[in-house]
Amino acid sequence: MDSIQVQRQDFNLAEEYHALSRDPQAGAIALFVGQVRDMNLGSDVQALELEHYPGMTERSLQHIVNTAHQRWQLTSVRVIHRYGYLNLGEQIVLVGVSSVHRQSAFDACQFIMDWLKTDAPFWKKEHTRDGQRWLEAKACDQQARDKWLDSHE
Repeated sequence: MDSIQVQRQDFNLAEEYHALSRDPQAGAIALFVGQVRDMNLGSDVQALELEHYPGMTERSLQHIVNTAHQRWQLTSVRVIHRYGYLNLGEQIVLVGVSSVHRQSAFDACQFIMDWLKTDAPFWKKEHTRDGQRWLEAKACDQQARDKWLDSHE
């Protein structure tokens, strides 16, 4: 069963893995967890602040997950994206996919994350030693997303 959550509170990776592994058809599970890192664009990062547009964000994530289901044989998908003020090392996002076969799980997990980075309505503000700055989408994120436009399972 799929689950999409946008929340302030942290998530438990072991619990999310367990939820994905319950389906007896699942022969493979792929997980991605993104966390706040200490360096970006040449500056020391102290924290990351995320904002989103409630309702629109969940619809956008659901569309991405639905598209993944159309492309691969997935048994379950879990997406959790946090918002609010996050300190160094805190978890930001989880994408978990279970599938009958490993390649579908790997590909779908990467697809969901690549599309989430460019299409989900989140705004990121970094807090650095030099002050605060809003982050723009990177060209490499758009390229990662666009590679999926021409590739189909």
